[in-house]
Amino acid sequence: MELAKSISFFIAAGLCEIAGGYLVWIWIRDGKSIWYAALGAVLLVLYGIVPTLQPANFGRVYAAYGGVFIVLSLLWGWGIDKTPPDRFDLIGGTVALVGVFIIMYWPRS
Repeated sequence: MELAKSISFFIAAGLCEIAGGYLVWIWIRDGKSIWYAALGAVLLVLYGIVPTLQPANFGRVYAAYGGVFIVLSLLWGWGIDKTPPDRFDLIGGTVALVGVFIIMYWPRS
């Protein structure tokens, strides 16, 4: 149960960061309303809050989060920007997730 909760926190943080950044991106790049940027800012603040719910220390959580961010960014690009990951993206994403599991969930003595 703790593993599932931790993974869900990583996913929630990732979605907040990526969606928040994306909203700021389209505000600037596509000339959208300032409200896109405002909502993006709120999501980015939530991104700063959600990782505090993880059981590990700051450095470990943020190191592992980097791998989760890589995979979620590839999925966002595929789903939102319609740019499917190629085999090198998939290999890199897999390596990153292996790193996440080693950093966060490998048994320590």
